[in-house]
Amino acid sequence: MTVLRPVRAGNAFEETVERLLQAIKLGVVAPGRKLPPERELAVQLGISRVTLREAIRALQDAGYLDVRRGRYGGAFVTYAPPPPESGDLRRVVADMGTADLTDALTFRMAVECGAAAVLAAAPLTDDQRSLLRGRLTALNKAGIGDYRRLDTAFHLSIAELTGSALLATACADARLRVSDLLNAIPMLQVNLDHSARQHEAIVAAILAGDPEGARRAVAEHLEGTAALLRAFLS
Repeated sequence: MTVLRPVRAGNAFEETVERLLQAIKLGVVAPGRKLPPERELAVQLGISRVTLREAIRALQDAGYLDVRRGRYGGAFVTYAPPPPESGDLRRVVADMGTADLTDALTFRMAVECGAAAVLAAAPLTDDQRSLLRGRLTALNKAGIGDYRRLDTAFHLSIAELTGSALLATACADARLRVSDLLNAIPMLQVNLDHSARQHEAIVAAILAGDPEGARRAVAEHLEGTAALLRAFLS
């Protein structure tokens, strides 16, 4: 899980909270599921278990986690994005500012198009091909409640499969910057059907070893999302 990367020593508690919150908001750990075991998570983040417990306690107090004790215990995710309501998107954009919105969309376009092109140019193993197809299949079968989470998993898997930790981290950051925007858009079946065709085109280009085709397919998909945002803001 790219977002659960090692934190820097100077602000270990604050960055641990940030990493865990990113994993929760991006749906890396789904609502109702629990975080990795404490020992593993502390090693993955490069922190002490004391710091990890403090961060988990803070997120429990904020309503994002439910910590249960016992044999089947752990830190369970309680956060789920609320259904979008009228005015949510405008509030998110107002909080971001128009300049930051444009910057976030530009950043996402650059890193996700780049990741797809890099992956398409790489020799892929059977396992990598299977994982990418599996993420697409899971997304195509997703219900409304799981769609955003599995859409995130699909998009992030493209960057993760390149093997570049920096690129994967950049794509996760780009997705996080627009996650509140995406959650504020009503999910329309016609749009989901259109997105499904675009996702298929992205995967087809990557598996065919067509970097330019993969870049174009991602660009078309992200331009469609930006157009939908503009439509709901007009």
